[in-house]
Amino acid sequence: MRFPFVLAASLLSTATLAQPLVAEAPLRAHLSFLADDLLEGRGTGQRGGDLAVRYLETQAAVAGLQPLPDGSYRQALTIVGSKALPSSKVTFSAGGKTLSPAFGQDIVFGAANGQQKVAFDAPVVFAGYGIRAPEENWDDFKGIDLKGKLVIMMVNDPQPTVAEPNRFAGKSLTWYGRWVYKYEEALRQGAAGVLLIHTTASASYPWSVPANGFGHERFNLAGAGNAMEGWLQEDMARTLFQAAGQDLDALRAQAETREFRPVALNATVKVQLDSQIRSIEQFNVAGIVPGTDPKLKDEAVIYSAHWDHLGKDDEGSQRDGQSDHIYNGAIDNASGAAALLAMAQVAVKQPARRTQIFLWPAGEETGMLGSTAYTRKPLWPLAKTAADLNLDSMNFVGKTHDIGVAGAERSSLYASAAKVAKRMGLRLAPTIPDLSGAFYRADHFAFAKAGVPAFNVGSAVFSGDGSFDFVKEPKASGERLVAFKKDYHQVSDEYHPSWDLSGMVQQAQFTLNLGYEVANDKNLPTWNKGEAFGKVKR
Repeated sequence: MRFPFVLAASLLSTATLAQPLVAEAPLRAHLSFLADDLLEGRGTGQRGGDLAVRYLETQAAVAGLQPLPDGSYRQALTIVGSKALPSSKVTFSAGGKTLSPAFGQDIVFGAANGQQKVAFDAPVVFAGYGIRAPEENWDDFKGIDLKGKLVIMMVNDPQPTVAEPNRFAGKSLTWYGRWVYKYEEALRQGAAGVLLIHTTASASYPWSVPANGFGHERFNLAGAGNAMEGWLQEDMARTLFQAAGQDLDALRAQAETREFRPVALNATVKVQLDSQIRSIEQFNVAGIVPGTDPKLKDEAVIYSAHWDHLGKDDEGSQRDGQSDHIYNGAIDNASGAAALLAMAQVAVKQPARRTQIFLWPAGEETGMLGSTAYTRKPLWPLAKTAADLNLDSMNFVGKTHDIGVAGAERSSLYASAAKVAKRMGLRLAPTIPDLSGAFYRADHFAFAKAGVPAFNVGSAVFSGDGSFDFVKEPKASGERLVAFKKDYHQVSDEYHPSWDLSGMVQQAQFTLNLGYEVANDKNLPTWNKGEAFGKVKR
């Protein structure tokens, strides 16, 4: 009677090797709940955010994920909320003229240092793109000490030239071009404050975006931050520079060269910044599937998707003739948070050789605060973290013949993704220039910045051009995807039961399969030469 036993063992082995399958029903159920009005848009520091955290930790436990060493599924982080009060003023004196830019119309600004009152008088300096990049032989701060000065910078990168078509990644936006980098560099330089000149072309979004952002409460991780940071509308900047005896366009042209040196304007600024400040505790949510290999289980693959959105706004927006106060964030990012729950539900039934961590960071919409806090105090050593695979704003249109892996080409994760795609009968979508800097705008970048290979998996929405190859009605499906632009960060980003989630399931399945590919490989992923943003010792 040995044959039945051998057959049973063979079937068991086959089942063990089979890839866990993500199901649509739980994904849809989690998505519809997380995007419901009941959760009030899952806002940072709001009741809806607290409800989202409670739901996620409960469902993580139900799925069978193991808790953190302290027995909980929460990682606490302290966030400081700040909102400039109407009494705040910025006044420039230049060439015998006094300029008082109007908040919201000409200028927006706020405090990032957690102080209720900031006041200073300072000289004004123009620092070009505000970039210090040794690998590009570029330094916009040479020959000047910015301590005690207000620095004005441009956003974006130095543009490619005929002689150097690939400098600063050519047409693609690099990390140096992002506003976050500019603020961080101003802080490192010890500036009293920093303002970025806004143009729609250089920022890749209209003035209304920073105006809305600084018109509401802003959040930062507790600790050092700029005493004053903000944006200057282009026309106001032009007026200021002219009053100071400078031509803004001429200085911009100079800033396109390595020979550029900071220009001290014939101008001073008086800043009075009064802020409403509050300190709040927020939570990342995380659960663990321990690895099975005696040695490799000490290393981990992270799947991440932020749980927060913009929350509930007392001012509201008009929708279908009525005022809607809730930014539900169904696609951004109830979709990713729900997908992780559906993935965890099947991953716990078949552990990989390495440990798998499911992570729902807080505060992504306020500047990747949760993921940044995680990398500063990681739940798992970064040196033993194989990769972070992030999901954000997922495909709600339908299945595709290809899968987006933009950013994977920076590391060996691209080769792993190609293997997984081939097994699933998919093609890798072609890499296109990252004009808006999408690689730097989601939680995976906090891990990349800390030295862990990472990218945002398959986000058709982030491509924004409908270029993915849809299985059904390719043209109409692409148009529906592009149409989401009008719903992005609006109250209209709501869940619809009619959505075809087969593409979302496909994307979640690819991500899980890629996670298993990494988790079962004998080698850890590595960055390609020149691509690492930070270094961790493996």
